[in-house]
Amino acid sequence: MEGIARWIPAVGVARDYKRAWLWPDVRAGLVVTALLIPAGMGYAEVAGLPPVTGLYATIVPLLVYAIFGPSRILVLGPDSSLAPIIAAAILPLALGDEAQAVALAGLLAIMVGALLLVGGLVRLGFVTDLLSKPIRLGYLNAIAVIVILSQLPKLLGFSVDAPTLWQGAVGLVEAIAAGELDPIATAFGVGSLVVIYVLRALPTRVRIPGTLVVVVLSMVLVAILGLETAIPVVGALPQGLPAPALGGLEWTDVAALALPAAGIALIAFTDTAVLSRTLAARRGESVSGSQEMAALGLSNIAGGALGGFPISGSSSRTPVAEQAGSRTQLTGVVGAVLLIVFILVLPDLTRFLPSATLAAVVISAVISFIDARGFLRLVRINAVDAVLSAAAFLGVLVFGVLQGIAITIGLSFIAFVNRSWRPYKAELGLVEGLRGYHDLSRNPEGERVPGVVIVRFDAPLFFANGAIFDDWVRSRVRAAGPDVKTVILAAEPITDIDTTAAEELLELDEYLEARGIRLIIAEMKSPVVDSLARYGLTDRFTPDRFAPTVGAAVDAVTGTLRSDIGGTRWDAAPESPRRDPGDDASGAAKG
Repeated sequence: MEGIARWIPAVGVARDYKRAWLWPDVRAGLVVTALLIPAGMGYAEVAGLPPVTGLYATIVPLLVYAIFGPSRILVLGPDSSLAPIIAAAILPLALGDEAQAVALAGLLAIMVGALLLVGGLVRLGFVTDLLSKPIRLGYLNAIAVIVILSQLPKLLGFSVDAPTLWQGAVGLVEAIAAGELDPIATAFGVGSLVVIYVLRALPTRVRIPGTLVVVVLSMVLVAILGLETAIPVVGALPQGLPAPALGGLEWTDVAALALPAAGIALIAFTDTAVLSRTLAARRGESVSGSQEMAALGLSNIAGGALGGFPISGSSSRTPVAEQAGSRTQLTGVVGAVLLIVFILVLPDLTRFLPSATLAAVVISAVISFIDARGFLRLVRINAVDAVLSAAAFLGVLVFGVLQGIAITIGLSFIAFVNRSWRPYKAELGLVEGLRGYHDLSRNPEGERVPGVVIVRFDAPLFFANGAIFDDWVRSRVRAAGPDVKTVILAAEPITDIDTTAAEELLELDEYLEARGIRLIIAEMKSPVVDSLARYGLTDRFTPDRFAPTVGAAVDAVTGTLRSDIGGTRWDAAPESPRRDPGDDASGAAKG
């Protein structure tokens, strides 16, 4: 069963499903359905396709992802970032033929899905490991701002046609200043927000689902007052159920769509992976990046085969599901089933649903994404992480999700290299009353072992810091005076060494040897020792140059100095001592 659940997460969800989750899932499905309809139809039109294809691209992927998707909260569907790319890819090939455009869009979705599925099977989802907490925090804050700015015009009853976020923000301000607000739509939008937050403030024992209340109440008011022609509404649903629509395709179409498919696959996975992993972390869960990629691929393949077009995780519908109390992917199943029911039985129901009310539902949900307190905490505890979070926030806002995340990951690598380039360094010594060897900079009362300099370098040795390591050790030897006979390198933090750094280590050893000083390497991990062997340094760094612990190295060295006996014997070191908190202590206790 565990093996099946690994590949088909729905099995595990069904096995562990709790009765208490049923109503929250159904309730969330009811609320999300109200958003699935306008989003699907609207993004289909942006992609140059019939509105009904947007519903097909919603229904089928939701059902498939509910079976194979690792995230319990993610809602899939048409997306604003993909729709313009889809239009640019298929419309020149369709030449005005609507049926051909639908077929090309389906083919494009299948190609995108195939790329994602292969990527998931070969475990390319590891890229999600690069999405650190500061990046995810900045991403979510940016997504919240983007979604809120996109929904404010709908909340106020007008529209803004702008190609970029900033132009949209300027257009929003100009429209408000010009008095373009629709009073009735604004009343519905702002009133819905007020109702949602009032109901949300009620005690838990009497909590009422505000999002569901405002959707139902606003539809009733529009129907009773006859306002469906006075304010923007979702409108009636188009007819028809998902069905194959891939006729008239040729192999040349596959070649023509190859590059757009790769670009869409990259954008779709990046957007979906960040959203999925971030929300999972908020809920104390985890998702596999590779499994996410494969599930997204299967959802695209199924959607494309049944009249849809490429889709990804939704940054507007997912938070609504979360705020409505969704616990599992049953929410998506409920949404898909309700869409089918509405198409077949009640297609005119949505013509009473105000767009302003839906905007209020979305805004109230994504506001929960904004975590200013988390960012301020990063500012207090780690300036570098705060900068990375701010970079992700600004990058997503200015350049888009894919570019913004790529920029931030690049900055993360730079920050990592910088930390490794100039890591913490410590000279260790004896501190009265404490076992072991401790950082002398943190324990100024400490003393060096006579005739010995013990150094620790807290990073892998590589081309960027090898020279810094060499120069620093030489400086400590010079500071210790002429009586130094041995340098002991506490090498436990050194987890790797490249060829450039190995040369620096060799030059340091030659420098010390020329001054009658012996270099001993303590606690070096076996794989790093193996690296020195591969570099051909075994003749130089013979086994007697390596010690199991700092304590063993000091014992042997001081014993050799006292008796002036050649050779070295490494005795088993005693148990490592208790280390003082914040002391950066290293090495075993003296025997």
